[in-house]
Amino acid sequence: MSTLAPTRPRTRRQVSQARVVRSEWIKLWSLRSTVTTLAVGVFLLVGIGLLASSVYADGGLAGPAPGDGPVDAVGASLAGTTFAQLAFGTLGVLLTAGEYGTGMIRSSMAAVPRRLPVLWAKIVVFTGVVLVLTLAATAITFAAGQAIIGDGGTSWSDPGVARALVGTAVVLTLSGVLGIGLGALLRSTPTAITTLFGVMFLLSGVAQLLFPESWSSGLKYLPANASTAFTAVTQAPDTLTPWAGLAVFGGYVVAVVVAAAVRLKRSDV
Repeated sequence: MSTLAPTRPRTRRQVSQARVVRSEWIKLWSLRSTVTTLAVGVFLLVGIGLLASSVYADGGLAGPAPGDGPVDAVGASLAGTTFAQLAFGTLGVLLTAGEYGTGMIRSSMAAVPRRLPVLWAKIVVFTGVVLVLTLAATAITFAAGQAIIGDGGTSWSDPGVARALVGTAVVLTLSGVLGIGLGALLRSTPTAITTLFGVMFLLSGVAQLLFPESWSSGLKYLPANASTAFTAVTQAPDTLTPWAGLAVFGGYVVAVVVAAAVRLKRSDV
């Protein structure tokens, strides 16, 4: 008669925020769209910036930019910021709404019943990756753009330049966090991307066309105009100050993320 060796009871690991962050890191890089979308965002930021810098060097960007004040050498090298916002915002949407489309969100919430750590982990992972990447891409775009412009270019030490460059990376990252919030709130990739596109690209232009002249002072508080105020070196008279622009744009992002957190906590997945 044989005897069975005693088995050690299996210990169950506790779900911690650090382990959830590690899980979201693995999920981020397991998506095929991650590398593609990041590459598209960098290409738009650098490619359009260099193209605009060459046009600026030839004197083809005279006059004010729409809602952005006069075009300067820094603004020319960062001309791709608006387009890159859509790419990084789309990646943010895919991180959350994509899970609802595939049904993976049910597995995520089964592993993390408290739910909210999943949303915080997505934001932490996305912010870390995109902020580092956009800081590097912005520095490269600025250095190459000023080299193309030549004698009319600026440097990091000039007033407002460092703030505009770092601010561009911050705004691009916040645009992606806004996409994460919209994806978690709306739970539909097409709906969230359409909303992001409308808010960041169409709302300011449509409001400028439809609103009466007496309402024009309120247009500076729209998300796109507020974010532009933080990334511009030269401020137009009817725009917010840089730090007020960051506060307003950040307020929109926080509001959407809080709304997404409330729905995530209270609604079925």
